[in-house]
Amino acid sequence: MHELTLTPQDRAQLAPLLAEIAEAYDTIEDTGLIRRARVLARSLPTPLVEFLEEFRLGEPSALCVLSGLAMDEELLGPTPEHWRDSQYGSPAFTQEVFFLLCASVLGDVFGWATQQDGRIMHDVLPIKGHENYEIGSNSLQHLSWHTEDAFHPCRGDYVALMCLKNPDAVETTVCDAGDLDWSSLDVAALFEPEFTQMPDNSHQPQNARRSTGDPVVDRLRIRSFELIQSWNDDPVKRPILFGDSLDPYMALDPYHMKTEGWPDRSLRAFEALCAQIEARTRSVSLRPGDVVFIDNFRAVHGRKSFRPRYDGSDRWLKRLNITRNLRGSRGWRPAADHRVIY
Repeated sequence: MHELTLTPQDRAQLAPLLAEIAEAYDTIEDTGLIRRARVLARSLPTPLVEFLEEFRLGEPSALCVLSGLAMDEELLGPTPEHWRDSQYGSPAFTQEVFFLLCASVLGDVFGWATQQDGRIMHDVLPIKGHENYEIGSNSLQHLSWHTEDAFHPCRGDYVALMCLKNPDAVETTVCDAGDLDWSSLDVAALFEPEFTQMPDNSHQPQNARRSTGDPVVDRLRIRSFELIQSWNDDPVKRPILFGDSLDPYMALDPYHMKTEGWPDRSLRAFEALCAQIEARTRSVSLRPGDVVFIDNFRAVHGRKSFRPRYDGSDRWLKRLNITRNLRGSRGWRPAADHRVIY
């Protein structure tokens, strides 16, 4: 694990920077703020930038944990009942700015038109009625380990979480590809395009608004849902592993993978990989003020179950998707500097 704790000197340097930025904007979704984030990140403490840059380039671990950010639960107020209730007047705006700047050292943040109404920064919190869904807002069942948005060619390089509250010490589960014994697995079979990966439930139409009022955006949004439906109806065959065969990257989400019709060798290789991931998964309990960056090429992640209270005290995280190749999704975005994938 790649770890850093902010020092008192770091926090003293950060306070006026974050306060000035938070004063200039009214929401983390402001397109001007998101566009300037990479420039503003240059003012972060040098040791912090060097720490994040080492994670980005050196790949010392699939898990990067940054601790020591000040978090006042009284100022935060109650955990929202739904992500729709949290965009404006955020009591955690200063922390959100810090999270955005750190993420922008690693790459470009982006959102999905099919998730949380196209927002860039998501809220991760339990929602009534979602308790047993295979989705991030569930609670009573484990969130199965997975590559984030494994089904999509524009999936991010990193998924990032910032903890605002976690009173029950709910554990995030992670397996680092570097901890797997690749010599005991049929890597060649896992590099073959024989595996079908279905879209996950968070991208379904019921989780987004029916209309934005913008005919261009609505047309692109409809196209996206139609494409997702086509992938459900006629799954594309793809490999699970890619990159260097001796130290591979991976993309899989077993809960959303249909194994019917796979070649016997492919199925055996997949099952052996899953068994090893199950055996080598570890747990991390995020504390308020912790920020974790998970390398989405080199790790799978999930979450253990918990019993929600729905009394304003529940676990509450912020989440960002980060790409190192924003141009790779150009065909899915309406403009070069637009950050939402349709």
